[in-house]
Amino acid sequence: MPISEADVQARLRSLIDPNTGRDFVTEKSVRKVHTDGKDVTVDLLLAYPAHSQHEMLRKLVQQHLADLPGVGKVAVTVGHKIGSHAVQRGVKLVSGVKNIIAVASGKGGVGKSTTAVNLALALASEGAQVGVLDADIYGPSQPTMLGIAGRPESKDGKTLEPLEAYGLQAMSIGFLIDVDTPMVWRGPMVTQALEQLLKDTNWRDLDYLIVDMPPGTGDIQLTLAQKVPVTGAVIVTTPQDIALIDARKGLKMFDKVGVPIVGIVENMAIHVCSQCGHAEHIFGEGGAQRMCKDYKVPFLGALPLDIRIREQADSGRPTVVADPDGKIAMVYREIARKIAVFVAQKAEDFSAKFPNIVVQNT
Repeated sequence: MPISEADVQARLRSLIDPNTGRDFVTEKSVRKVHTDGKDVTVDLLLAYPAHSQHEMLRKLVQQHLADLPGVGKVAVTVGHKIGSHAVQRGVKLVSGVKNIIAVASGKGGVGKSTTAVNLALALASEGAQVGVLDADIYGPSQPTMLGIAGRPESKDGKTLEPLEAYGLQAMSIGFLIDVDTPMVWRGPMVTQALEQLLKDTNWRDLDYLIVDMPPGTGDIQLTLAQKVPVTGAVIVTTPQDIALIDARKGLKMFDKVGVPIVGIVENMAIHVCSQCGHAEHIFGEGGAQRMCKDYKVPFLGALPLDIRIREQADSGRPTVVADPDGKIAMVYREIARKIAVFVAQKAEDFSAKFPNIVVQNT
């Protein structure tokens, strides 16, 4: 008896996507099922990028369908398509950008910029189109971390072309000023400059724009959170109590302006001596997990205090690029997938697809 499409669909309803925790049919990842007698072809279209897991997901589906009575060959293709998702009410999407993820911290020095650039590179390595906006006007770090020098061009005299490195599109005030020039600007000037960098950059069909936010929770950060269409915010902290106090303030700020918290990343969680292998929690232990429990937000992952992360970022080759198969890069990829899944499970925003209606006198 030939296998039917209904048999395959019913079987796939009991198969859980390990990345989302939901079955492939419910999350609408099964886009096409074709049967030819005993042979079956399944097309999966994920709502998040996961190139490194395509083979694992392909085998998972094949093995699950192999138990169907009378089934023959099972062919599975895996791809992804990322949509635009909901942002704060009343804030318009940015042209050329589907989703904006703010990477923030209440305090400086917790590794926020390093985390932001590595998460952007991790998303790009999984197959997404990704950009980085360096929103830290007073202390831009991304030009150094991405190893980019030079000035952005303007083809039309109105918009700037993003610079590129490692497949990322990037924009920073650091591209427009000399490295030793201090930014002695007041808050309103900084806010205006950031809005221009965001909206006057010719972003090219980005699935995700990672915004490396300035540290703190003052007027600049609040204005950004209210005016920039943010899909979600990632909070970076260390386990130290002093850092956690300010991280909590950052979390509450986003909550007040209606920006969902994707989760918390604990940086510098543990140090392992490169000489003897002794592991020590220099900045404390478990602080971010306790914060996640208190505010009922996801714990995205923990990164070690490792000299290689600092050396690689300072050299212009962040960890995900410098050591793509290493343990630390794998942690960044895992966190990036969690962020992408969070975005994928939000309601889609179709406003960019609506036509402009113009009423004219006739």
